[in-house]
Amino acid sequence: MSIQAINVRNQFRGKIKTIIEGPVVSEVDVETPAGIVTSVITTRSIKDLNLVIGSEVVALVKATEVSIAKL
Repeated sequence: MSIQAINVRNQFRGKIKTIIEGPVVSEVDVETPAGIVTSVITTRSIKDLNLVIGSEVVALVKATEVSIAKL
């Protein structure tokens, strides 16, 4: 499954592993074959989308800049 209507190159299908709810924003960890993808979305969106642990989702990743630091 991929989202065709949205122009995003990096789409990762997975299941929600963890939700850390806050009063305004929440942290959602999605377990994908590529690893864990973490998203910070509004708590209202979690409720509107009826997201719970185990929900199947597609994480859409769009970045305008990627920084690298040498270790």
